[in-house]
Amino acid sequence: MKLKLIWILAIMLGFVFSCEEERKSETSENTKEEFTEDFDYNVEQFADIKVLRYQIPGWENLSLKEQKLVYYLTQAGLSGRDIMWNMNYRHNLKIRKALENVYANYDGDKSTDDWSAFETYMKRVWFSSGIHHHYSNDKIKPGFSSDYLKKLLNDTTVTLDNEAFDVIFNDKDAKKVNLAKGVDNVLMSAVNFYGPDVTTADVETFYGNMTSPNPDKPLSYGLNSQLVKENGVLKERVYKSGGLYGAAIDEIIKWLELAQDVAENEAQGNALGLLIDYYKTGDLQTWDDYNVAWTAATEGNIDYINSFIEVYNDPVGYRGSYESIVQIKDFDMSEKMAVLSENAQWFEDNSPLMEEHKKDSVVGVTYKVVNVAGEAGDASPSTPIGVNLPNANWIRAAVGSKSVSLGNIIEAYNNAGSSGRLKEFVHDDEEYELEEKYGQVGDKLHTALHEVIGHASGQLNPGVGETKQTLKKYASTLEEGRADLVGLYYLYTPKLQELGLVDDWKSVGKAAYDGYIRNGLMTQLIRLKIGDDVEEAHMVNRQWVSAWAYEQGMEDNVIEKVTRDGKTYFNITNYEKLHAIFGRLLKETQRIKSEGDFKAVEALVEGYGVKVDQAIHAEVLERNKQFTSAPYSGFVNPVLVAEKDDNGEITSIKVTQPETFDGQMLRYSKDYGFLPSEN
Repeated sequence: MKLKLIWILAIMLGFVFSCEEERKSETSENTKEEFTEDFDYNVEQFADIKVLRYQIPGWENLSLKEQKLVYYLTQAGLSGRDIMWNMNYRHNLKIRKALENVYANYDGDKSTDDWSAFETYMKRVWFSSGIHHHYSNDKIKPGFSSDYLKKLLNDTTVTLDNEAFDVIFNDKDAKKVNLAKGVDNVLMSAVNFYGPDVTTADVETFYGNMTSPNPDKPLSYGLNSQLVKENGVLKERVYKSGGLYGAAIDEIIKWLELAQDVAENEAQGNALGLLIDYYKTGDLQTWDDYNVAWTAATEGNIDYINSFIEVYNDPVGYRGSYESIVQIKDFDMSEKMAVLSENAQWFEDNSPLMEEHKKDSVVGVTYKVVNVAGEAGDASPSTPIGVNLPNANWIRAAVGSKSVSLGNIIEAYNNAGSSGRLKEFVHDDEEYELEEKYGQVGDKLHTALHEVIGHASGQLNPGVGETKQTLKKYASTLEEGRADLVGLYYLYTPKLQELGLVDDWKSVGKAAYDGYIRNGLMTQLIRLKIGDDVEEAHMVNRQWVSAWAYEQGMEDNVIEKVTRDGKTYFNITNYEKLHAIFGRLLKETQRIKSEGDFKAVEALVEGYGVKVDQAIHAEVLERNKQFTSAPYSGFVNPVLVAEKDDNGEITSIKVTQPETFDGQMLRYSKDYGFLPSEN
């Protein structure tokens, strides 16, 4: 489970928080060396996107063996990059390869508005790993005509078949993930997890007939396969060596085997071995064995996430998107924040949950602040700021979980410049001053509480199935909202000060509550076009949490809606009562999850999380026009350059920074383009 920076709009708004031949082109990309005090975090901005850089603090303190491990894991992650592109949409690789050929080879007039629009479209497609917006899921509309693209293709002698060409401009496959009520969500989603004629009923029937060998340890059926119909019969195409995406997976395996050779310890090496076996066989029992071993392997300075994991892109929550995050432990911050893991049982015991929904023993919750060394797939260019894995409830209950906060990513967001939106949307000077002084620490603590305590909290009732079966398309937003609520509930408690995490718990809690309500009811709407519903799981959960709390507090005016000079503000008048409201909603969301209450989650999400107050939305967009900073941010990755001796042995690994977004994207396509256009 990942926490996108998206929930902390405050950070986004700027007011908080191998074979030698394969590597040759790595050094041809324009780069500059890091680490510098006056580091430039900004790369460029286009459309609604800001591209940033991040540093890797402490790289020079790693041993050469540790640096090799990071290097190999990073190469493994990038080797699967094309998998994510193909998962996002079946025509993506065809379209990307054609557009990149035009972008690199066109020598005609580049001073025209059409060419400028083409460049912007190319960059937007790169950023989203496909032709659908990375956040809204809407198909990205080109600012040029089909005739102009035909001219570009003709001038560069590039071919693109009719269906792939037409879909850039027509209304077909308009939504990558369609979670609308009253439609067949699988059939109406363009994401390439299912054949074009597979329905939601097909999926539910297919997996409803499967029974795990051990019902207490249910296998993650559907996680690593595409479900298609062949001659009317449903069939899985498994992601594995020799199977679907086999060419890229073989490259991943090659690098993971090199990583295993330089593992820091036996537990880490054994886990890597199981991951390699999983990629070779596609066996879901091996996947569970790997997750158990990976969760237990907590020693060492290096860790990683790699495989088909998060299910947000599947409209019915079965299939995992490919992602990779390579991490280096931030020793100082991890030591400070480990106190949450050590006190996880206290938080569980003192939560407002029903007693039967509390865990008697919260086990194995590890929390670290890490510095990212490289990301790929679903984690790049748009990245989470926190991750809690594994996702299987039984593993979390029996073995535990790993929670990480991506420290250098958060640092990059915080230092990439301010947009000034805060003053526009805060209710008064007191709210502004609280945010300025305590906003960042509140955001960091919310991330930690969300990941460490939130996702580890609570348990399912005996006999209740996994949430993807019981809560279906609402499972992801319910879980993210539940974890948010755990964080919100404990952010306004003196326990944080007793643990030494804050100096003024009330001020930190107030700042966090102000920011969450302001975001959930107003400022996150800058991401939507007028008339749109809210659809992304995290964004939906922020709205239903905020809107439910607002409604529940109406009688006592807990959250006051203020209109001043034609502008709307939301002012919290009683933080103690809002704390109690968050506790009641947390209790209810855990009940829904524990009991698998589909009708209740449908009423909660559809009633509070999806529909937008159109007057507020129009006002927010109008007020936001004065700010030029893009609402979405993502990253280029540092470039790890392996220097070798005459025998081909790595003698050092240098960290450099890419100077341009397009330079890195073109190099990635050249060096890691292991899949054919059709898969």
